[in-house]
Amino acid sequence: MKSTGIVRKIDGLGRIVLPIELRKYMDINTGDDIEIFVESGTIVLSKYTPACLFCGGREGLAEYQEKNICRACRQKIAKVK
Repeated sequence: MKSTGIVRKIDGLGRIVLPIELRKYMDINTGDDIEIFVESGTIVLSKYTPACLFCGGREGLAEYQEKNICRACRQKIAKVK
């Protein structure tokens, strides 16, 4: 993991501000969703991209009852009787 050298304090509500340079570099805009992961004791922030509920795939997504399902998983589900 590459260090940016940027240090920020957490405010009283638990928030941090991502510097504009970092947001531009990562193409993060006001209103974008950010996904939060924990990996080996490290907090990782990532620009959210929708993924299939079942396999995690990101292509051919369709929404069903507010959940994303990829084409391949939809085909597998259709075959189940």
